[in-house]
Amino acid sequence: MVAELGLGKYRRHIFLCADQSEPKCAPKTKTLEAWEFLKSRLKELQLVGPTPLVYRTKANCLRVCMMGPIAIVYPEGVWYHSCSPDNLEKIIQEHLIKGNVVEDLAFARNPI
Repeated sequence: MVAELGLGKYRRHIFLCADQSEPKCAPKTKTLEAWEFLKSRLKELQLVGPTPLVYRTKANCLRVCMMGPIAIVYPEGVWYHSCSPDNLEKIIQEHLIKGNVVEDLAFARNPI
């Protein structure tokens, strides 16, 4: 399973709060729309797969219950708000691919 998922090979890991049990930061439909966009766009850009550059995880809640969906990108530990498909495209292009923080969406940092 480790080899199949490419664990140990990816450069960044994005967590996105989506499909919450009790939606608070954004309506469930919006978080699911963001999650489906993130999955399909990373696949389309060939950033996931046998030799992944980005690993993605759907989180039930990241506990920042406003301006959602919320995402966090590691290893930089950058927290993003308002992760609509349009904003996720910015995060994918600038942060996940180029390594540049999207400053207008970032609200906290906790690098590891």
